[in-house]
Amino acid sequence: MQETPFCLRVGHLLPYSMADSNTTDFTNPSTFILQGIPGLETAHVWISIPFCTMYAIIILGNFTILFIVKREPSLHEPMYYFLCMMAVSDLVLSTSTLPKMLSIFWFNSREIGFSACLTQMYFANGLLVVDCGILVAMALDRYVAICHPLRHSTILTNSMVAKIGLAMMLRGGIIVLPYPFLARQGPYCRTNIIPHLYCEHMAVMKLACADIRVSSYYGLFVALLVVGLDMIFITVSYTQILRAIFSLPTKDARLKTFGTCSSHLCVTLASYIPGVLSFLMHRFGQNVALHFHILIANGYLLMPPVLHPIIYGMRTKQIRERLLQLLTHKGM
Repeated sequence: MQETPFCLRVGHLLPYSMADSNTTDFTNPSTFILQGIPGLETAHVWISIPFCTMYAIIILGNFTILFIVKREPSLHEPMYYFLCMMAVSDLVLSTSTLPKMLSIFWFNSREIGFSACLTQMYFANGLLVVDCGILVAMALDRYVAICHPLRHSTILTNSMVAKIGLAMMLRGGIIVLPYPFLARQGPYCRTNIIPHLYCEHMAVMKLACADIRVSSYYGLFVALLVVGLDMIFITVSYTQILRAIFSLPTKDARLKTFGTCSSHLCVTLASYIPGVLSFLMHRFGQNVALHFHILIANGYLLMPPVLHPIIYGMRTKQIRERLLQLLTHKGM
């Protein structure tokens, strides 16, 4: 099977062989062993520095977004509510994977319980789908705000925003629910060593002795369904948005209106472009070393949660000004 990264990464398959792991004779192990980054074990401490830095940025940046939006009444709008949902999703996503990665780097703590592994798999994949759904919700908000500005407050009411957010969470939770159930069927009689930093879906399934085609095909179906539908919706939304922008009479009006959706557009590109690049690398880079594939896959797992608060913090005037006020006040 082919890797499908980031939003496509739901159900991806890293190109490794079972011959890369030591084999043993057992059935349905109570624990798995996360190998980390094969071939770079001696550099784990150094590799932990950027991972730790990313986790610190994710925690600090997303909590700052949540705090500013809560404290600033002018930001109590649908776009920023969706941004808060994404911040919570990113916090849970990173916390479900990064602490274990750091424990591997720092303490060589490689064991993870079977149920804990499946739980991590579920949350990692489910929250990726949630993030994709929130990007769609943000595109809807920008479409209504620009194409139907007089109806924006009546269409996207607080209750409607809450319903959309709940629908996105349910979609993410339900669509990946078969993953842990398919993985639990086993049996795992070859090895319990996972050549990865976390319990990635197909990395775990490749350890099973049984036929995993159902799981592989379902992972590909989920990736195509999520990415396909979401990208179609976002593309249609921005087609209508651009038509409305170009119909404005002056250049200043066009630039000002486009600026209201530039942050969302940057976040969307930051989420999807790395996934496409990773997809191309895994399609045409079969001879690339395994450790490089793992580093890229984990980088694309963690970079969007890092970039989301940075992009909105830098490109959103209200958030930037409020943050400067807080820093100035504390400095005084």
